[in-house]
Amino acid sequence: MRNIVKNNKGQAVAPDSIPITKEAFYSDQETRIYWLGGAGIMIHSYQTNVMIDPVLEGFDIPLLYEVPILSQDVPQLDGILITHIDNDHFSRPTCRHVQNVCQKYYAPNYVADVMNEEGFQTEKHDIGDVFQVQDLSVQLTRAQHNWQNGSKKWQYRYWEEKDYCGYWLKTPDGTIWLPGDSRLLDEHLHMPEPDVILFDFADNDWHITLDGAIQLANTYPQAHLICIHWGSVDAPDMTPFNGNPEDLYQRVINPDRIHVLAPGEAFVLKGEY
Repeated sequence: MRNIVKNNKGQAVAPDSIPITKEAFYSDQETRIYWLGGAGIMIHSYQTNVMIDPVLEGFDIPLLYEVPILSQDVPQLDGILITHIDNDHFSRPTCRHVQNVCQKYYAPNYVADVMNEEGFQTEKHDIGDVFQVQDLSVQLTRAQHNWQNGSKKWQYRYWEEKDYCGYWLKTPDGTIWLPGDSRLLDEHLHMPEPDVILFDFADNDWHITLDGAIQLANTYPQAHLICIHWGSVDAPDMTPFNGNPEDLYQRVINPDRIHVLAPGEAFVLKGEY
């Protein structure tokens, strides 16, 4: 169990970042998962490197952590997967500055259209679609996060559920599931048991809520839980950014499977955890 530090505003803060070096991208016989801070993830699997929702620069709220790799230091990516349009997930500066080293972008529906309009070579997919990125088989899973329909600022279109997604990834070493920013859905409780859940536990009505996160975790009692979407943003009054892993330990079955990684720290799938 990792000690959780709080800042003077009462926010649980991510552990000190560990730099991701170019060696992390080299071909080998491992599958490694790196939390990039916030909602961002990097997965290295054998010859394949992908990032999901990387925000390596340009976020409009101050951060509580050092980004573990800068955009200009990323040597190679086979793909970037975006879950939805919110700027803590779709970072235009990051996507732009890795354009020369990223083979292709992938996204659901509306955000794919926006990305293509802005010059990113983006493959558009619907919920349930399966596609291949080198060694990885990727499927879009359903999410419900169309909060913009309740805000006058965003009324220039109707925001459909299909504009948001999670990702289910099959690697040579096991399965990784990112439910994405989403309310807990009934179908989330009837998936095959994944080896790893990239675990958002934000206590917010347009996220999973803390109770929903506990329910999801206990539905899959053997899955490793890598904590994301917490400890990263200097916004003490915004519930999407202020989960605390300490709230999980007494309520999650097999709590030793909760992994509080530092940004840039590697989790080896099938490794000695």
